[in-house]
Amino acid sequence: MHDTSTGSTAPDANGAPGAPGSPGASRRGLLTATAVAAAAVAAGAGSAGTAGAAPARTAGADRGGAGAGTGTRGRYDDKRLRALVSRMTLGEKVGQLFVMRVYGHSATEPDQADIDANLEELGVRTAAELVAKYRVGGVIYFAWAHNTRDPQQIAALSNGIQAASLKQPRGLPVLISTDQEHGIIARVGRPATLLPGAMALGAGGSAADAREAGRIAGAELKALGIRQDYAPVADVNVNPANPVIGVRSFGADPEAVASMVAAQVKGYQGAGVSAVAKHFPGHGDTATDSHTGLPVIGHSREQWEELDAPPFRAAIRAGIDSIMTAHIVVPALDPSGDPATLSRPILTGILRERLGYDGVVVTDSLGMEGVRTKYGDDRVPVLALKAGVDQLLNPPSIDVAYHAVLDAVREGELTEERIEESVLRILRLKAGLGLLRDVYVTRREVERTVGTEAHLDAADRIAGATTTLLVNKERTLPLSRRRTRRILVAGADPASPSGTTGPPTAVLADALKELGFAVTVRSTGTAPTEAAISGAVTAAGDADAVVVATYNVTATSSQRTLVERLAATGRPVVALAVRNPYDVAHLPGVSAFLAAYSWTDVEVRAAARVIAGRADPRGRLPVPVRRADDPERELYPIGYGLRY
Repeated sequence: MHDTSTGSTAPDANGAPGAPGSPGASRRGLLTATAVAAAAVAAGAGSAGTAGAAPARTAGADRGGAGAGTGTRGRYDDKRLRALVSRMTLGEKVGQLFVMRVYGHSATEPDQADIDANLEELGVRTAAELVAKYRVGGVIYFAWAHNTRDPQQIAALSNGIQAASLKQPRGLPVLISTDQEHGIIARVGRPATLLPGAMALGAGGSAADAREAGRIAGAELKALGIRQDYAPVADVNVNPANPVIGVRSFGADPEAVASMVAAQVKGYQGAGVSAVAKHFPGHGDTATDSHTGLPVIGHSREQWEELDAPPFRAAIRAGIDSIMTAHIVVPALDPSGDPATLSRPILTGILRERLGYDGVVVTDSLGMEGVRTKYGDDRVPVLALKAGVDQLLNPPSIDVAYHAVLDAVREGELTEERIEESVLRILRLKAGLGLLRDVYVTRREVERTVGTEAHLDAADRIAGATTTLLVNKERTLPLSRRRTRRILVAGADPASPSGTTGPPTAVLADALKELGFAVTVRSTGTAPTEAAISGAVTAAGDADAVVVATYNVTATSSQRTLVERLAATGRPVVALAVRNPYDVAHLPGVSAFLAAYSWTDVEVRAAARVIAGRADPRGRLPVPVRRADDPERELYPIGYGLRY
């Protein structure tokens, strides 16, 4: 919800959200004061308000929980939106198609290192210069680009970008996006609420929890000015060797994944954030990472219909605003060898015409090798548009891509009408989100929405239903504070992508200490050395039990050696997989095995409560685990999970 108690204010000179009650025009007042007033009229909005007046209906009220991809288009008069498009120059239309990265925590005053990076990669100094030069329709935030330091800074950056865009002739709001899947992929970290990831939610099995997670995530993103989230993942992870999807998927059962995807779409979009189902036509059965290569999916047309299509169909039925393409080749759907991002038979023939989707189609990052293998960076954006794409995400060079599209129009390869078709879809989306009349966020919105106690409690509650117990020999778990009071916590500490409080072994140890155990910690890493293994084995001699965090164990992994050596001490060894549940197939000697599906705090703390007997293990496997010695046979089926 918006702050309506004292009126919404424009950003200050530095792009910071105005404090409630501070001088300045209202958010809608600033829109009216610029050429974007035409956009408000085109969207059918009411007259501009005055400072202190409550803004017009919030995006949530406008949307009624439906996606702009289907449910909100009827709320806006396409005639007026088309009139707005007709007043734009060709360069402005082309700019609307691009969603670009930019370095820096501020739209106008980034650090010098970020200015240098922007000059080298983008040819501009700041985000403000980027939107002025290329009139980009979207900006994507990354932690590595220093866009997401803390909530108030993110909100200020969003406001600064919007102000810079609205200052331009015929200025339009920018659609700000990020990858906030939760679990192992999150660009906005603490103190924002970090929720269980997709496979953990799949293990919990509750569509209501998935929707609530989406609602909380969406509400917090909206308060930061981020209105498009590249989530949920709609890929069905049927390949345990998948190096890029894995626990980012809800699971391996198409109908279960479809249910979770639909729930999350409704959660995100009900909170006023555009959800993006990805990666069409389905990235779940590959052993190649499309960031570094071009995967080929061998599914027949019938297999695609059965395995890959259901979650995308469910997303469309749920009113999904946006669908992201995959840089994968699916010969059964298009024998040309082109990746789906550049395939007209897939994007127009199947997605648009067969599935009936007319919302926004966004590419996966155009900097990924999967889309650059066959064509040059000047051809990729043109071919994507010819295939049926609307938004071009993060090309390696904005200058090359932007001018390639301009030249394609001027030379007749693309028509201006084709560009306008995509611009219209993008404007419908922005109108459906309420951005054409209400663009800025405030400090108070951030304070009362991001990382609230209610949201954090909900995250813990949802995570409590996800921990999955697969092995419990001789009732090793739950551990008793009387018989096994001294615990050694060892294992992998993968770098956190999510801004969590610390390495998972430390988080796990702290949680067990709070539950009454005496805990020693030995971080041994994802590839423990002989010295690290020997040190952990020595430390186990002083413990009553060992809890070891595992991360993507393979048959030849030294993590497997670590666990075997710890088990040889005679101490009970509890393995906790902090990523893929498939680890259990390589660890037959453990006394107990649990899957947490991620190493973020909320999931590790939930696992600690199960280990200590403060909570029952309630998760069920959302994927099958196959035997290590015979992959054709299942070790544990979908739905398996022990209870106390």
